[in-house]
Amino acid sequence: MKTTTSTHKIPGYGSTLRTAKRLTEQAARLVNRSVPGTMCDVEVILTNERGMADLMTAADIALAGSADRRALTRAQRDAKRTARQVQGAAIPRPDGTALVLINADRHPTPAEFAVTLVHELVHVMQFSRKDVRERIVADLRDRLGIECQSRRHGATLSGRWSRTSARPTAANTSPPTSSPPPPPREPAPLAFLPCFPPPVRGQFWRFPHE
Repeated sequence: MKTTTSTHKIPGYGSTLRTAKRLTEQAARLVNRSVPGTMCDVEVILTNERGMADLMTAADIALAGSADRRALTRAQRDAKRTARQVQGAAIPRPDGTALVLINADRHPTPAEFAVTLVHELVHVMQFSRKDVRERIVADLRDRLGIECQSRRHGATLSGRWSRTSARPTAANTSPPTSSPPPPPREPAPLAFLPCFPPPVRGQFWRFPHE
């Protein structure tokens, strides 16, 4: 398991990147110990909304294997819509690694970054389960209009697993039912993640809005 952390389209976040690298190493060890599965090599990229849309588009096209102009347009439209809604996203890669994108602008403290990061790394562990990557690729190719799935394979996984501003979500992981959805739950408090330092304003993180 190898983790790398970098930034994209957010210059001047040097102190943020240093903290993010340390937290990424800690989070990967925590998730690897606590969640069934195998942690693959992971690249974590901190960016902004526009950067997330660009990187999600590129990752989706690479995962789909091939795409014409129409599929590229669909991927761009879908990525822009998703980037407006989520704090982070985890995407499997064709080489067996995974990409985790974090919108730095929506994480004003290291604590909030850590919670989102742990959530996305749990999804990375889920990518190692049997047939999950294959189902994600098939669903993505269907969504982009590259290769339609038969109706019998309609219950599939979303190509991206993301944490919204309201609560962690993973789309279409179970068949629909008639029962109402459970009430939203707040992310687990950082007290449940003892390996992370407490948020100290101005000490660990860069606050670009000040």
